[in-house]
Amino acid sequence: MKTDIEIAQDAHLLPIRDIANQLGLAEEDWIPYGHDKAKVDLTLLHKLKNKPDGKLILVTAMSPTPAGEGKSTVTVGLSQALNKIGVRAIAALREPSLGPNFGMKGGAAGGGYSQVVPMEDINLHFTGDFHAITAAHNLLSALIDNHLYQGNALQLDPDRITWKRVLDINDRALRDVVIGLGGKKNGVTRESGFDITVASEIMAILCLVETTSELKEALSRILIGYTYDRNPVYVKDLGAEGAMATLLKDAIHPNLVQTLENTPAFIHGGPFANIAHGCNSLMATKLALKLGEIVVTEAGFGSDLGAEKFFDIKCRKGSLSPDAVVIVSTVRALKYHGGIPKKELTQENLTAIKRGFANLKHHAAIIEKYNVPFVIALNRFAGDTQAEIDLVNSLCEESGFTVALTEVWEKGGSGGIELASAVIAKIEQPRLLFHPLYDQNLSIEKKVETVCQQIYGASAVEFTPEASRNIDECKRNGWDHLPICIAKTQYSFSDNPMLVGDPQEFTITVREIHPNLGAGFLVCLTGDIMTMPGLPKQPNALRVDVDQSGKVTGLF
Repeated sequence: MKTDIEIAQDAHLLPIRDIANQLGLAEEDWIPYGHDKAKVDLTLLHKLKNKPDGKLILVTAMSPTPAGEGKSTVTVGLSQALNKIGVRAIAALREPSLGPNFGMKGGAAGGGYSQVVPMEDINLHFTGDFHAITAAHNLLSALIDNHLYQGNALQLDPDRITWKRVLDINDRALRDVVIGLGGKKNGVTRESGFDITVASEIMAILCLVETTSELKEALSRILIGYTYDRNPVYVKDLGAEGAMATLLKDAIHPNLVQTLENTPAFIHGGPFANIAHGCNSLMATKLALKLGEIVVTEAGFGSDLGAEKFFDIKCRKGSLSPDAVVIVSTVRALKYHGGIPKKELTQENLTAIKRGFANLKHHAAIIEKYNVPFVIALNRFAGDTQAEIDLVNSLCEESGFTVALTEVWEKGGSGGIELASAVIAKIEQPRLLFHPLYDQNLSIEKKVETVCQQIYGASAVEFTPEASRNIDECKRNGWDHLPICIAKTQYSFSDNPMLVGDPQEFTITVREIHPNLGAGFLVCLTGDIMTMPGLPKQPNALRVDVDQSGKVTGLF
């Protein structure tokens, strides 16, 4: 059986000009990046402002196993299936991070016969967006330390600088570092650290603005630290937003590629959902809505993370109203959340599926809170038995859920026809009124408690003394009206990754709250979640190679 990368390398790609023509783009609307990639000029969104929007479909999932459940694969496969039944559909996904590519999960461009291509480029440097974000972030870091060295006119307290550095590689050794060693000529010695690029506030900003002027204004609001008198200091106080925006002048334009079946796909932005807001860029989604009849997008990990943030952050910011949701489920995830260890997930176990079904029911209940219709996509894996599939179908039917067997990894768009038909049936029904979960003007504590209790099912929320001090700081500076972005493990509804299934009577511990004022939300760190991941014992990087002709192997 071919690997994902072998399938992608054997694909017949259309010239990117043909994909642009499919969308009705004029020559001035796009900029080619080689034969198979392009940037679409952001001004096109303004040109199309009076054109009606298409329908918006969100693909989310139940709580995953460590290997993931194929959410991006289903997103791509569904867009291909919709085109097969005569609907002009566009996929809108996030850009993959080098962190998981070389860490544990491998590539993130879909899989099998439902991939976006060129797969290697998309998973590696692509059009340079992540590098631009990394450069803009670290330029600000350098300007901050230079300001300290050059006399510190703003009276920044070196111990209260909140802006770190970033790198798009998993590297636990950089979580906490000391900089400025070697004497005065090397700057002010202080403690700092690194986050992964996908956790950068600049990544979130890029994904939530719609114009260059809005980008600059958002960058200017970034909090970099506090003075000795505890007054906040912003990027605008340094005057750095112009240079930072200049580094992002190309990255702000959405990327256009295609799927294996030549379906147009926008891939732009890539914040993680367990440590950031987990959605592709607002501008790419809005542009796709103007160009397609249906847009299929995805949000990271399960509905407790990606979908909640999609609804409460992205949809709120962009005035989006999703038409339907697809919840990706797998037999192996149901068994995992039924208490079966990873090494036994390929063995048939109907009892574990029944236990694990509580996790899927919880995710369905989350989507129902937002008044959005949903379909369960049972994403079939090679080792699934017919008895297991029949049981999942039966459990869904008993619960009143629409379920569609999905085989897009093996069959491409043809394997998603059942799912596509079910989605069309949902969006043709009378609409309920979509609404966010909470009023953003509630107190910070109340917003956190609302998400933790109504989405995760927590019985209580505990704020550490550090988090309580952070809340007081936010209130004192008038930042308490912002939405919240909770950073939490993806493997459990709780903040403990070992509590799988549908745990009850647990407490969520909020240990820190960071104001992301440019992005327009407050990041709440829970449990042991890290904003700079580490590599596993056997990282995927050890399997990646390139031959004399430039052919990549082992990426996935």
